[in-house]
Amino acid sequence: MEYRHLGRSGMLISEIAYGNWLTHGSQVEEDAALACVQAALDAGITSFDTADVYAGTRAESVLGRALKGERREGLEIFTKVYFPTGEGRNDRGLSRKHIMESIDASLRRLQTDYVDLYQAHRFDRFTPLEETMAAFADVVHSGKAHYIGVSEWTADQIRRAHALARELHVPLVSSQPQYSMLWRVIEDEVVPTCEELGLGQIVWSPIAQGVLTGKYQPGQQPPSGSRATDDKGGATMISRFMRDEVLERVARLRPLADEAGLSLAQLAVAWVLQNPNVSAAIIGASRPEQVHENAKAVGVRLEAELMAKIDELLAPVAVTDPAKTYEQTPTTRP
Repeated sequence: MEYRHLGRSGMLISEIAYGNWLTHGSQVEEDAALACVQAALDAGITSFDTADVYAGTRAESVLGRALKGERREGLEIFTKVYFPTGEGRNDRGLSRKHIMESIDASLRRLQTDYVDLYQAHRFDRFTPLEETMAAFADVVHSGKAHYIGVSEWTADQIRRAHALARELHVPLVSSQPQYSMLWRVIEDEVVPTCEELGLGQIVWSPIAQGVLTGKYQPGQQPPSGSRATDDKGGATMISRFMRDEVLERVARLRPLADEAGLSLAQLAVAWVLQNPNVSAAIIGASRPEQVHENAKAVGVRLEAELMAKIDELLAPVAVTDPAKTYEQTPTTRP
């Protein structure tokens, strides 16, 4: 494993982070989840990403049990707050009330006294940003989190939050967006802004919900048990890529991967890690062997000629419109 600084902070995180969205507490049994976490630790992965909303809070609990007994100082644990975690009017969003209550609940589930990174899972259009950032600052100053970050925020939102964070003396160090060969919407605005301000990207879905593994074939039904057939949310997310035009071009990546001595999944993970603003790529897994395979992308350096061939091949189907990045952010309060 290799390690990178998270933005301009002094904290080093593993180039591959293990995430448990759609797996722990929902898609796979707990024994399999624990085996995947152990595989991650065996591969040298020290950074683990989750969120309070995943699997209705169960994902945090599974991760807490999986990491119990590990040396806490040797891990970097990330979680998030924003989406509903209960039926109450205030069990959502980025109000001071919800943030202060949610961090305590997350710490209980994760069985730890602090998280290394506490992230705003989306931007809250209904809470003053000043209130949100002051609450995050209090979380950090109380020792319950070391750093703060955001997920799927626009460049303008990041810039406004960063200005407040400096005033409050709180380290805003990261952005967690979707990013892959097929989803490049952060490149024009978010990445340059984060480079300027000193934030690093912790990117999710580097293999485009499994599409960049080559498992889905044009004109064929998706394999049984795959993400595309998952009724717990996976199928909805992956549907944007399940078009024959996209799948045909992904299939044409295989000779390029073979030339580089990589699997398609390894090529996809290595590709996002070529971006110098990316601090880590989050991988998920339902089997330990998936962890070991993706971890082999660490340290891979892709030649400029290969990167150019990938760009030329995928440009017609890659999503680059920034307006699409934030489509999951509600425009009306639930």
